[in-house]
Amino acid sequence: MLASARFWKSKPAGVSVVIATQRLRLRPVGADDAGRIAELAGDWDVASMTARMPYPYTLHDAHQWIDGLDEREFVRAVECQGELIGVVGFVPSDVMRSAEIGYWLGKPYWGAGYATEAAAAMVAYCFRRRGFRAVTCAHLTDNPASARVIAKLGFVATGVERTWCEARRRDVEVVRYELSRPQPSWWRLGAA
Repeated sequence: MLASARFWKSKPAGVSVVIATQRLRLRPVGADDAGRIAELAGDWDVASMTARMPYPYTLHDAHQWIDGLDEREFVRAVECQGELIGVVGFVPSDVMRSAEIGYWLGKPYWGAGYATEAAAAMVAYCFRRRGFRAVTCAHLTDNPASARVIAKLGFVATGVERTWCEARRRDVEVVRYELSRPQPSWWRLGAA
């Protein structure tokens, strides 16, 4: 057990970790994913619901994003039956032992529970493997689907603020949330 703990801390976050769920595989994003990411993220309905994604979203944007990932960012391609359907990940906070998660799926995959499944796996990874005390997230106020995902995961709203939306090229309102680390006894009961 100690050897694996040392190994875990010695590798940069996100080097080779693959997370499997019932229907999904969350694996590292690579340069070969750029075309598929550009295809899915190039939809206005996807890009306009994120803060950082430009619109139109091009192959150049996808390559630039992949190449520019910071070593602290833990980003995973969401695969279903071997096909990339979206992206999920987190960025650790500089201030406290917490992380902010984010996710998006291509429009053809909306409404099937994939976002909830991928985000739940990422939250569990943040708590169980990385030991964060809390996980935060946000959604644009006009994104009720993301609000439902966040509610299913048990997040608690902490406030509303404004942030820049790159696709819309303007400030938008977002609702911020936090989920505190579950107590160890909850893991045995299957919670979170």
